[in-house]
Parts: sequence; C-alpha cells; structure tokens
Amino acid sequence: MLVLGLALVAASALWGWQGGNATRVRIWQGGKVYAEVDLAATRTLKVPGPLGDTVIEIAAGKARIAADPSPRQYCVREGWLTQAGEAAICLPNRTSFELLGAGGRGFDSLSY
Repeated sequence: MLVLGLALVAASALWGWQGGNATRVRIWQGGKVYAEVDLAATRTLKVPGPLGDTVIEIAAGKARIAADPSPRQYCVREGWLTQAGEAAICLPNRTSFELLGAGGRGFDSLSY
C-alpha cells in the first residue's frame, strides 16, 4: 500500500508540473506586449531595449534568446524553451518572452 501511495504521488507530481506543448510566443518589452508569434514559423526577432537589441530565435516549436546586451547573460544561458509556461527574462534590458499553449501554464516552485 505504501509503494502504491508513493507511486501515485510521484505520478501526480510529474503530471502537475508539465505545461504541455507550446504553440505561441508572447514577447514583452518594457512591461508591454511587443509581439505574439507562432512557434511553427522559423524567424529571428530583434527587440530594442534600453541597452540595445535582444535577439530572439524561434525555430521548430522552440524559442530562445540568442543574444542580449545585458552584462550577465542569464537569459541567453536559459537555452531553448519548448513547454507552455516557460519564460526567459532579461531584466537589465527589460525584455522577456513566455511560451503559450493549449495546455495552459504548468506549475513551478513559485506557484506551488
């Protein structure tokens, strides 16, 4: 019974933290929506910010920040994002994006 209970808890934790497949990217600049684009299209966007341009790449159902003028490059190190609810944030340049999908947002440690 204990093993069954642990398996049920583990399965529901894995299921609850998945956001599903993303279908769109919403890009923010300075607290306002800059663009919303389909993830199926391959494109590169340059989003102007106070420090310079942030380059966002979209390809084959995934997105990433390829280049950013911010000093520490945390958002560039995030790499490719694929799941709905995932986001990359470049605070010094006030630019970010989030992935949207039909499954809604997954849970993370902050929303838990």
